[in-house]
Amino acid sequence: MKPLQFINPSSIQEASQLVQPEDASAFLISGGTDLLDEIKEGVERPDKLINLIELEAMQGISFTSSGFEIGAGTTLSDIASHPDIVRDYTALLQAAESVATPQIRNVGTLGGNLCQRPRCWYYRSINFDCRKKGGSTCYAQVGENKFHAILGGSDCVIVHPSDMAVALISLNASITLTSASDSRNLAVEDFFTGPDVDITAENVLVPGEIVTSVTIPATTGNTKSIFLKAKERQGMDFASSSVAIAMEVSGGTITSVRVTLGGVAPIPWRAVAAESVLIGKSLTGVDLKEVGEAAVHRAKALEHNGYKVRLTAGLTRRAVDTLLSEWR
Repeated sequence: MKPLQFINPSSIQEASQLVQPEDASAFLISGGTDLLDEIKEGVERPDKLINLIELEAMQGISFTSSGFEIGAGTTLSDIASHPDIVRDYTALLQAAESVATPQIRNVGTLGGNLCQRPRCWYYRSINFDCRKKGGSTCYAQVGENKFHAILGGSDCVIVHPSDMAVALISLNASITLTSASDSRNLAVEDFFTGPDVDITAENVLVPGEIVTSVTIPATTGNTKSIFLKAKERQGMDFASSSVAIAMEVSGGTITSVRVTLGGVAPIPWRAVAAESVLIGKSLTGVDLKEVGEAAVHRAKALEHNGYKVRLTAGLTRRAVDTLLSEWR
């Protein structure tokens, strides 16, 4: 690693001013569990690291009658241990608990988890000038693609690595982006962008913008959620496939549902076809096989990842069946 400057800003606005377009060598850092890997692997070579972890304005969890807000600097451990989240937001709890190891969750933050870069080994290697890094070739399309996309891939078949994003989208969360002069709010689902929009980016952040918080609407007693994750290793691994579902049932009928898939597309993937199969069904009228097939109906497997189609369909079926059993 080359020498670099570590800067502790006193405010979000100061941090924003330090990462303006004219200084491409300055990088934001919080827990550092992803960026430090990129630096060690030679993918990024910053001159300055702007430390966000000490900014109190980006930390903590606060509840209101309309929902709750989580600061982007809040650790995953704090999220997973919050009693209200444990009680009412099962998908978020399960997603937070699924990330890496306890040691990493103790330092890894919500904002960092949402903004982490792809784990594609071609992108992470200095030996490959892939499309994501400005090159002309996506090596994974014809190379070792066991963990790559089956949905939404085009000229780049990365998969988005964030578990928290999958749960947050199903929980209909919104995200706040703050710059030195302004802030904006948008749905978490709209925060992510695929390679068909900008092959070098995974989200809509512009230079100087910082993810500062996430807001989740309040749930009702008729709403339940779940997050399931399949991975190659039992611990400390990224999702081969994951699914988060938030479902509302009234009078024995599914009145609202959001299904989001992870580990299978360049962005967290809304399985709207699976949602359409579920909406309006009675608790005993759901065809689990139909739901699973709908979740992957647009899947296109690469040479080595056909297993993901069956895995994702099965994971979706199991998540729906588990949720329905809580009402039966």
